[in-house]
Amino acid sequence: MSDFEEKFPRSLWVRLIIYIAVGHLFAAFLYLLFALGAKS
Repeated sequence: MSDFEEKFPRSLWVRLIIYIAVGHLFAAFLYLLFALGAKS
């Protein structure tokens, strides 16, 4: 496990988690827009 963490530093993991979270929030926002647009 130690050599695995040496390949991927902690800052890269934090950045990856942030990108995934922002991507999911953006996808949820788009889904909400389309869901509301379909109702009206």
